[in-house]
Order: sequence, then structure tokens, then C-alpha cells
Amino acid sequence: MIASSPAQADPAVRPAEQSASPASALAVSVVVCAYADDRWTALQAAVESVLLQTSPAHELIVIIDHNETLLDRARRRWPAVRVLANEEQRGLSGARNTGVRYATGEIVAFLDDDARADSAWLAVLASAYADTSVIGTGGLARADWAGGRAGWFPSEFDWVVGCSYRGLPRGRTVVRNPIGANMSFRRDAVLAVGGFAHGLGRVGRVPLGCEETELAIRVRRAHPGTVVLHLPDACVDHLVTEQRATWSYFRSRCWAEGLSKALVTARVGADEALGSERSYATRTLPAGVLRGIGDAARGDLLGLARAGAIVAGLAVTAAGYLRGRLALAAPVAEQAR
Repeated sequence: MIASSPAQADPAVRPAEQSASPASALAVSVVVCAYADDRWTALQAAVESVLLQTSPAHELIVIIDHNETLLDRARRRWPAVRVLANEEQRGLSGARNTGVRYATGEIVAFLDDDARADSAWLAVLASAYADTSVIGTGGLARADWAGGRAGWFPSEFDWVVGCSYRGLPRGRTVVRNPIGANMSFRRDAVLAVGGFAHGLGRVGRVPLGCEETELAIRVRRAHPGTVVLHLPDACVDHLVTEQRATWSYFRSRCWAEGLSKALVTARVGADEALGSERSYATRTLPAGVLRGIGDAARGDLLGLARAGAIVAGLAVTAAGYLRGRLALAAPVAEQAR
């Protein structure tokens, strides 16, 4: 039920000593995708954070998603940066695929256009590739609440706003997939499986997701024995606008997440598509409800609101998932007549 759900831990990762190619020898291309004029200030902060990395990127590529005005503006603002138009259909998946196609580094790192990377972000993400079994990495996306965190908003649902949430692993470990705002993959591996899938991921302001989940599963299936690593020291601050800190956005994002999970399940099967979500729904969320009730008993009445939001969020996400599954089953039933 999670927007970009890092998942169950696997066996320990092979030590870096087994690698034949040190991470320092790998070139890392950074791709930032943008689509909205009103996120210009945030985009500038994202780009500048990449340019100020202690371990410089091999190249920075900014992909503009079918917005000529923004494309021209970005090219004027950063003449030394590769600013390109999305050459595929509109949406985040197509924009990311365009970036991967034009990248020349062995590793491609992705940063959201409304996220600011810590100065050591790229160095941490890239360091894990000294182990040749590592095919992808991801880090923490800390919520940067523009208007302050709403007291009713449970930390277990920070994935709603594209950020790391309560329940994620706290240390370096193997996960199913990284969070989309802060991730990297070996470029050849992404190209080999055809890139990010269209039909998944955000298109404009439509809050679909899970494209990184589906990609990570396909990449690992195509390369048996490889892993994706969660690296909590690779940190970004992800802007959360006041509009996203509302119940209406919370509800619509949970519904869209359910729909997205139904699509991923249809593509890769329920075992991998919902593996970590089962643990999240049966362990993390019940603990969050009890925590909220306990907070209320200690005088924080908003604890009841957080507990209620957890129950409501789970219900709406599950309803979206069922609706998505029914929609996918309808054409099959029609053909069987």
C-alpha cells in the first residue's frame, strides 16, 4: 500500500571487496524531471543542490515534460546543463526514460524537481556500486513541510507526499525498491528491461505512482542475484506544499496508490508487488494506531486524528486497489463470453 515501498530485507549484501570495479571509477549521470511552471523555484533549488555535490556528477540532465515555456526558461537559466524535452508520451515515466537514454554514465541517479540533495548525496548513492551485485540504490527523502506538518498527518503515511515514512528500515539494507525522489540504477540494466513503464507513475498532477517499484522488480528478475540497497545516509529534503498537506490530497493519493498497486500486481504478480505492503498493513499501521491512541491518552488529542487517518488511509488505498483489480478483470471477463 506504499507509494514507493522499500521492502523486506533479504540476506546480507556481499561485501564490497568482491567487486572488480570500484565505485569511484563509475560515472554517475543525474536526471531531474520537471513539468510545472509553478515549481520553478523548487526546480532551481534541486538543480543547484546537484551542482554543489562534494562528489560531482559526471553530468546533469534536466528533462522537461511537454512544456515548451519551461523548456526555454530552463535552457536560459542553465546553459551549461543538458536541458532536454521528454521524447516519449507525457508523464514521469517517459521523462525518466528520455533521461536514461541520453545519459552517458554507467549509473543514473534520479532526483525529484522539488527535492534538494545533501552535499554528500551522490557520493553515498554511488559508493554501494563497488559491489557488482548492487543494481540499484536509494536513500531517505525527508519531508520539508512548507506550512508546517499538520498535526493529524501520521508519519506512517509520509509516502503520500513522496517522502520516507515510519516503518522503513533505519539502516543500510536490501529492499525491494527505492523511493522515487531519491534513487539510482545501473543504466544498462534499466535499458535492458525497456525502462520505466508507461501507464504507471505521475502524469502532470494525476497522483499515480509505483513506476519505480515495477521497474526495480523487473530489473532484479532480469539480473538474478542482484540487489537494491537502502542507504539512509543518502538524504534529500522533499518539499511538501500546503496543498499536499490536506485531507483531500491525502485521500486522492491513497486512492491512486491503490489503483497503481493493482496495475503493478497485474504486471509482476502479487507476491512481489504486495510483499512489503502486507507487513506494512499488519505491523506498521496497527502500531501507528496504538501510538496515536496512546498520544491522545497522554494529552495530545490529535493522536486520535492520526489514528483515524491511518485507518481511513488504509481503507481508501484498499478500495482503490479493489477498484483497479475489478477494472483490469472486466475486459478479461468480456472476452471470455
